[in-house]
Order: sequence, then structure tokens, then C-alpha cells
Amino acid sequence: MMTPDGDVRHGLDRLFAAIDTKDTDTFLSFLTDDATFRFGSAPAVSGKEVIRDAVDGFFSSIASSCHAVANVLREGAIQICEGEVTYQRLDGSRLSLPFTNVFELDGPLIRHYKVYVDIGPLYTTSTGARAPEP
Repeated sequence: MMTPDGDVRHGLDRLFAAIDTKDTDTFLSFLTDDATFRFGSAPAVSGKEVIRDAVDGFFSSIASSCHAVANVLREGAIQICEGEVTYQRLDGSRLSLPFTNVFELDGPLIRHYKVYVDIGPLYTTSTGARAPEP
């Protein structure tokens, strides 16, 4: 996604700021009404209200997140970014994971949003047991 002045990086900064502040409404404003969202190995969901439910469910399972984008590539209507996200679990512990996002754009909005991350370690307890995922 781009801002009206064509600044791809600023658009990403705004998107990840919405995620890192758990601002679902602002997050959804980056998506088309019929958007499809896939997070890790979870099934894809479509439509803003279904995406809202999925995102809110995830947000409720973490204390916070902080994204750091390292690289951005744009070719036509495809935008890819990679970086590292640091999660704070509800128990206060922290975990950093690499991620790659692929956005298929429709104008300035995201029609298909795909997050590639191994989220499993986020839900593994200090004893190695798996905590339930949202």
C-alpha cells in the first residue's frame, strides 16, 4: 500500500503501528471490503468483519507486538516486506520471530494479505508444552 504521495515505507509504518497498538479499525482501513487475510498456517478468512474477528482473537492472545521492517519489495500490484516481530506474551515473556508479508494490492488498498511466520513458538510455554492458540 502507498500513501497519496507514493511513499510505500510510510504506508507500511502506519499499517504496523495499527497492528502494534491493537487498533483493529485502523488495520481494517488498509483492506478492501472483500479482502482475504491469512496468518501463518491458519485458514484464510475473507471480508472485513470475519477478518476483524480473527485479528481481535489474535490480539487478545498477546500482550503486545512490535514490528521492525527490514526490507520492502514492490513489483506492480505485489508488495512484499520482511522483518522481525517481537511479541510480549500474556505472561510477560518476550519472543522475536522473523516474518514475511505478501500484499496483493487493489489501488492503495490490500485485497490479499498473507503473513508468513511460524507462530507456534509464541504458544509454547517455558516447559515446552503447547498453550492453546486463538
